[in-house]
Amino acid sequence: MTETPAARNYSEQQAGSLTTGSHILLPDGERTAEIRQVELEQDDFGAPALVLASLSGGGTLRIAVGTSVTVVDGAFDGVTQLPLQATPSGMAGTAGAVGAAGETGPAKEAGLEQPGGEAAAAPAAPAVVVPPLPAVPPAVTGPGEEELALIPAPKGTPESVVEAAAEAHPDAEGVLLLADRLAKGVNFKSGSCLKDISDLAHELFITLKDSDGSLAVADLLNVLPYDGNPGRWASVEASLALSSYICRQNGQEARAEVYEKLLRTPENQETDPFKARMAAKVRQRSLNEPNLYDKEIFRSIDNSNHEAEREWRLLRLESLLFLRAHGGSETIGAGELERRISNELEAVRA
Repeated sequence: MTETPAARNYSEQQAGSLTTGSHILLPDGERTAEIRQVELEQDDFGAPALVLASLSGGGTLRIAVGTSVTVVDGAFDGVTQLPLQATPSGMAGTAGAVGAAGETGPAKEAGLEQPGGEAAAAPAAPAVVVPPLPAVPPAVTGPGEEELALIPAPKGTPESVVEAAAEAHPDAEGVLLLADRLAKGVNFKSGSCLKDISDLAHELFITLKDSDGSLAVADLLNVLPYDGNPGRWASVEASLALSSYICRQNGQEARAEVYEKLLRTPENQETDPFKARMAAKVRQRSLNEPNLYDKEIFRSIDNSNHEAEREWRLLRLESLLFLRAHGGSETIGAGELERRISNELEAVRA
């Protein structure tokens, strides 16, 4: 049964305050729909910019956070047809109820009044079709037991692995400093400890060209599971990207693929299809627009600050290795990445 206009109350509120269960007036101004789920997409400064409202009848609406939206009180399911007179915009046209005094109503004006004096039901306007969400890309699966077996077990304790790396390079000051800190004990729950191990693996490969020693140290981190902590995972991620590159340079393609699958572990953690889709969109944008520290490097060159230039180039190299482990992006292909990585290695080793 069609509701009367009085049965509904309308209010205006900004899209950023919408919640699950809210019923809003759709853009056509004639229909309402219930919001099943609300997601906020942030801009590049981290501020909420776009509301993504999933509708119970299927599909989604994209609304700027500051946009005023008409909220309708009452419970409805799916997409509901509003009586024309009930639209808050007042664009009812000739719509009007037949009053007690027998005023002319829309049914009579439209010639839809039946002989008995009862108005025939007006044909329903076509429903608003909100396009459904695109299909969620298949989740990335982690490596199996046979694949994990390609990563050799450490020779001894984590401390002994670090000590062996230091003994192989007794004159390398950078290696010795990191090894001294780790000699006190390797704590895999400590973010600073994980970073020291990752830095040691990078120092062994980048500065000393010790691929085997670098992989031995990196594998201390490479087998750690993703624990949901972005800070700790950043060190594991850098270690996995470095290991993937070293293995591909050495022709160990299968082992490299294992590292790359482990690197993508966080990508298959989200089980909600909508959130997984949004996460994939954000991830692809970060791959397409990586921070390669161009301004910082050029500034260091202009100031003849070679030490600062090297530090910024090391960060650029880390970003490039991460992209390479993902097989490139939509803006930088694998071949171009190989060239850029070689250039950065040559620059920081000089």
